[in-house]
Amino acid sequence: MSNEDQAQKDEAQPTNEDATRANAEHDETVVEELSAEQARILELEAALAASEATLAAQKDSVMRAIADADNVRKRAEGEVDKARKFALEKFAAELLPVADNLERALQVADRENDALKPVVDGVEITLKSFVSSIEKFGMKVIDPQGETFNPEKHQAMSMQENAELPANTVMAVMQKGYELNGRLLRPAMVMVSRAPESGVDTQA
Repeated sequence: MSNEDQAQKDEAQPTNEDATRANAEHDETVVEELSAEQARILELEAALAASEATLAAQKDSVMRAIADADNVRKRAEGEVDKARKFALEKFAAELLPVADNLERALQVADRENDALKPVVDGVEITLKSFVSSIEKFGMKVIDPQGETFNPEKHQAMSMQENAELPANTVMAVMQKGYELNGRLLRPAMVMVSRAPESGVDTQA
């Protein structure tokens, strides 16, 4: 082989320097591709985190809206229920004197008089029917005879000493009270017992 052919052969084969350069360029390309991929991953992760945050915020808003709507519904139901229960309050209050008059008629009636017995029986039946009718609409009679005085439902008209009853016991009911669905329409007017005052012996 001539020197000229050897030179051409040497020029055709890559040198170590060329191989090193090629490897370096390849490594740089791989690094660039990895860097671009990592950047894309970071970008996607950031977008995912933002989407999750938006979703959480929207979910919170939806839950708040549902809670607000539920509160509004409950308030509306409460107002409707209250209106239904107490719509008859004024009308019921106007009926109380009717019951009072029937009871007064029975109190003053001469039950020993046979001629009046049918009238007295008729008034009693009327009063019972009246009370039964108003109870169907949530009204309740307050008749605390013998009970402990309750200032929330009773109005003390007087107090009287009584050694036989505990203090603050309702001795007599002058006028019955009424309540409508738990709300006081009128307190019962009562006489309340009190403990006798201890006598002081002034005799030496």
